[in-house]
Amino acid sequence: MATVEQELRYRVVEGWEKAPANANRQDAVGVGVDSRGRVYLVTRVRSQVLVYEQDGTFVAAWGEGQFTDRTHGLTVAPDDTVWVVDDGAHTVRKYTADGKLLLELEARGRPAAESGYDGRTLESIARGGPPFNRPTNVAVAPNGELYVSDGYGNCRVHRFSPDGKLIQSWGEPGTGPGQFILPHGIWVAPDGRVLLADRENDRIQVFSPSGEYLAEWAALRPTDVCLDAEGRVYVSELGRRPGPRPCNLGEAPEQPGRVSVLDQQGNVLARFGASETDRAAAGNFVAPHCIAVDAEGAIYVGEVTHTIGVRGGLVPEGTHTFQKFERV
Repeated sequence: MATVEQELRYRVVEGWEKAPANANRQDAVGVGVDSRGRVYLVTRVRSQVLVYEQDGTFVAAWGEGQFTDRTHGLTVAPDDTVWVVDDGAHTVRKYTADGKLLLELEARGRPAAESGYDGRTLESIARGGPPFNRPTNVAVAPNGELYVSDGYGNCRVHRFSPDGKLIQSWGEPGTGPGQFILPHGIWVAPDGRVLLADRENDRIQVFSPSGEYLAEWAALRPTDVCLDAEGRVYVSELGRRPGPRPCNLGEAPEQPGRVSVLDQQGNVLARFGASETDRAAAGNFVAPHCIAVDAEGAIYVGEVTHTIGVRGGLVPEGTHTFQKFERV
């Protein structure tokens, strides 16, 4: 159940998702909501996009066979086109709402190797490289420009024109302003500011549309970020087991997965889902990976439950991977 700060309160909507049995999945890695309130979820293992009505009624599934088992992000653009990021294929693709492929950014068919990434460790990334090497997510700006967080094998943000031409890139490995250790999620605010979930640096960095560093919001472990129509910022946060952090960042205490709601200055308005005792309970989290909010303020959270929770022995098979929370 949600813990509450200030006036924002949330409760999980149990039984919301009404997917058919053959739409099984193990992880839910990207989520978005279109102008009609329909919810789009990209899954792993049987990687595909599942579509739901706002009440959880299943609408359709598409894309099976088009993605690897390392899909990573999904964004619904203002025009209701659907962008899917596949870090296993090093691709960022644009689709119609019913799954017709429209565009692919930097379609080279292989990872860009210039960052020095060895295919395994973040420590091997020596410099920022061109797109893409295991990209993680994509954001659509109000003017139609595209921003891609890149990613597991790189440490960059790439900015593209609406028709897919690369405009600029910024970022290097490290802990300073404009440096990243696993840029994992990205969003563009109505005023053009770019919010980057710098996951292993435990912060969100804020940039101008052209990449000028503006601010950072610390004490988070963000996997994804989005805004609602009123400007509130929603952040999914991956839990952490105690032990050494990557890239010689020191020891870390245990932190359960959670959702944080922030204001425009990064102050916490609400936070919920953190539990060290029963991650599998409805309303708590195993491993939050993606987040979206609809026009009514309801929050949708997808989790990499199988990868982190089941394989890690934290929760049993069948534990939730996708939950809806409503305002109360």
